[in-house]
Amino acid sequence: MDRLFVFDTTLRDGEQSPGATMNRQEKLRLARQLEMLGVDALEAGFPAASTGDFEAVRAIAKSVRNVRVAALARAVRSDIARAHEALEPAVSPRLHVFIAGSALHMRDKLRKTPAEVLNMAEDAVLFAASLCPDVEFSVEDASRADPEFLATLFAVAVRAGASTINIADTVGYAQPDEFAELVRYIRNTVPGIEKTVLGVHCHNDLGLAVANTLAAIRAGARHAEVTISGIGERAGNTPLEELVMALQTRSDVYGVTTGIETRQLFPTCRLLSMLLGRPIPPNKPIVGGNAFAHESGIHQDGVLKNPATYEIMTPESIGRAENDLVIGKHSGRAAIRARLEALGYALEESQLDTVFAAVKNLADRKAMVHDEDLEALVLSEVYRLPDRYRLVSLSVQSAADPMPAMAAVVIDVLEKDGAFSRVRHAGFGAGPVDATFNVIAEILGHKPHLEQFAINAITGGTDALGEVTVRLRENKLMTVGRASDPDVIKASAKAFIDALNRLVQKEREQEEGHLHPCR
Repeated sequence: MDRLFVFDTTLRDGEQSPGATMNRQEKLRLARQLEMLGVDALEAGFPAASTGDFEAVRAIAKSVRNVRVAALARAVRSDIARAHEALEPAVSPRLHVFIAGSALHMRDKLRKTPAEVLNMAEDAVLFAASLCPDVEFSVEDASRADPEFLATLFAVAVRAGASTINIADTVGYAQPDEFAELVRYIRNTVPGIEKTVLGVHCHNDLGLAVANTLAAIRAGARHAEVTISGIGERAGNTPLEELVMALQTRSDVYGVTTGIETRQLFPTCRLLSMLLGRPIPPNKPIVGGNAFAHESGIHQDGVLKNPATYEIMTPESIGRAENDLVIGKHSGRAAIRARLEALGYALEESQLDTVFAAVKNLADRKAMVHDEDLEALVLSEVYRLPDRYRLVSLSVQSAADPMPAMAAVVIDVLEKDGAFSRVRHAGFGAGPVDATFNVIAEILGHKPHLEQFAINAITGGTDALGEVTVRLRENKLMTVGRASDPDVIKASAKAFIDALNRLVQKEREQEEGHLHPCR
């Protein structure tokens, strides 16, 4: 009872965050990192949502061996069968069945009576348990459900064979005291609950996801659903790193342990940041750039005398310790391979060749290649979709008013016969980035709406890699492109082209029925 089961849903609930879409290779990379982190289970996706989700869950189930792999399913047999099929290669599969439990959701979303919901839950769990020994049953919007009906619903699920029951604060409505009371009520009321693990899934709409999860743990919950950096629907989910470090730092209060390797927390958050092209906010608890920074003279004096005066955990405990191995233009393949393996990347020879060439190219322009640079190169050179469009060269010219900026772009375009044709074009814009995007869109015959454009320096220094993220929308499809380069205009062009490559892929998946209808 002093061990908390950490259930990570970054790849399912987290990916529902706007702009958080990952391709299959990126999902596999993150799944392997979650395995290194030591989560007890990872929720790989929602197989019934689309063929793409099904294939991603199946690929992850094949790839990881030391972590439980879960797949989500509505409380209908077709969803459950599809999830079970996707999980077939998994060493330790889990079927995660859910149904709405609040009066609002039952009436206005499901259009079902409470009696019908009870029947659906019983049939779904019985069917899931006949296929898989590990069945989790979650009640959506449980924090707004009638407690007595919720207890009845959980009792039905326990009798039908659920081994984990999960209370979902789906809209982040709960308050810590009342949520703890709900957990205690379920623990004391549901017959047979002592044979199951009681869990919680909290959202952060009111900024209380961590507080509610901690309150639930003190009340007896021993299964917590979390995401890396708290990504997820709307304001997100309970951040794994914040919950774990709260439990570890205040073990005197909570008295529970986890299987998390905390030195992998920062590398995992950094990997997700790079995969999504979303910088970690400086003031982010645990992993933000300011989490261990001290500017006040009084604080600095205290930390110099004894770090414990103002640091309740060490940077090393979450994996922020500096490494002495420096990668530069004279580094060999062995050094680069060793550093990548230390960062959790096991590359094939051809992939290492690609990264090695990219490192050499970068080292000619940058004195020192940092870990973040290496990861950015791996993500941009290895974990990407096959290119239909490739940037060959770019030339931009800025001018003072009233002259507009000009861009000249050369792009290779993949034709139907499998060969690339080279296209050149030039044009104008309000600035160099605008001119570049205008020319690329004209060359490729697209007219996307640019919803987001962000530039982030991956490391310090004027020679730092610039990481660019763009979010485009065209024909009701949204896509995100990411790229990095010391030249931020070139990085912008590469990110824009990456987004268009992903857009073309989504259009093809939509035609083939592989795309989740909400994406």
